[in-house]
Amino acid sequence: MLLRQVMLSGLLASSLVSVAQKAPKKYLKQYEPVAVNLMKETGIPASVILGVAMLESGAGTSRNAKLLRNHFGIVGRNNLAKRGETYRSKYREYQTDTASYRHFVKLIQKRKWYPGMKGNEDYNVWIAKLNASGYSTAEHVWVNRVTAMIKRYKLYELDDELNLAKQ
Repeated sequence: MLLRQVMLSGLLASSLVSVAQKAPKKYLKQYEPVAVNLMKETGIPASVILGVAMLESGAGTSRNAKLLRNHFGIVGRNNLAKRGETYRSKYREYQTDTASYRHFVKLIQKRKWYPGMKGNEDYNVWIAKLNASGYSTAEHVWVNRVTAMIKRYKLYELDDELNLAKQ
């Protein structure tokens, strides 16, 4: 009996790890084109857009990403109560996932430092500027997590297209 429980626990744990590993790959496949297009339009590196989105949405697995299509932890109004959802959230609801991405880059474009950064492919500087402007209350922890996400999934490779656009 004990052996059976241990084996079942092991199978459950390995299946959870498998699902956890598939979520980022699936997320990247779905949203990489959105981030690259926004990078080409705005000069904001796709690595920054995707790194923040992946962290804030748990690679699309968070309730806010699923119920509100909010991939960036942006606070605002939502219609969860009107839809009869029992989950309560202070985060903004979007009509589409892409609308969430577009709103994020618009927020960046409103920052005073944006014109001087536009086209800069150094994701570390972008993340530092976002942090300094109060994007996240987690501050240096947030910076480290976004940076780790970018490095882990080699999101910086997407920024090569930003360099090509400059030439």
